[in-house]
Amino acid sequence: MSSPLRTSGLLIALTHLPGPRVAIRDIVAALRDRAYALLVVLLGLPNCLPMPPPIPLVCGLVLAFVAAQMLMARATPWLPQRLLNRSIAQTDLARAVGRALPPLIRLERFSKPRLTMLGGPFALPVLGAVLLFLALGLIVAAPFIGQIPLGLAVCLVGLGLVERDGVLIIAGAVVGAVGLALSAGFAYALVSWLASFF
Repeated sequence: MSSPLRTSGLLIALTHLPGPRVAIRDIVAALRDRAYALLVVLLGLPNCLPMPPPIPLVCGLVLAFVAAQMLMARATPWLPQRLLNRSIAQTDLARAVGRALPPLIRLERFSKPRLTMLGGPFALPVLGAVLLFLALGLIVAAPFIGQIPLGLAVCLVGLGLVERDGVLIIAGAVVGAVGLALSAGFAYALVSWLASFF
């Protein structure tokens, strides 16, 4: 899988990996230098639509795990062997990619390499910190709709990393700040409501 491929091309290439089932380790190996970026996009996508618990919680926990490694400036993400050995049916992978492609292709029309220093290796720890905050927001987001701004923010940051587009990364950070404010407001309201009973 060549590095110049755009996000949609990378996802389509994943659906052409051989075999009826595709191991997670094969997906990570195929992504090569884009592994962090595509993992971020894939973890953000499910949260761009209303989703029941525990999907935002699970995505948030895995994203926090990935973001912490970015924060430590690891060149490539490390995943547990048990997770790497798991596999997904090729048909399920193709179906998920098919659903993700239309919005990604629309975003790609506006995306191009800009402010590329924001997607460089020196910026990796900073982006890791940003994504860690977004992951924590996903973990405590309001059910069903509270995760949508955060999911969109995560996707924008991941897409910016893949496309070398610093403008998308900044847009993701701004949308994420709004999402975090909404999550903080929900958490405060929940704590206040519980406190009223005591």
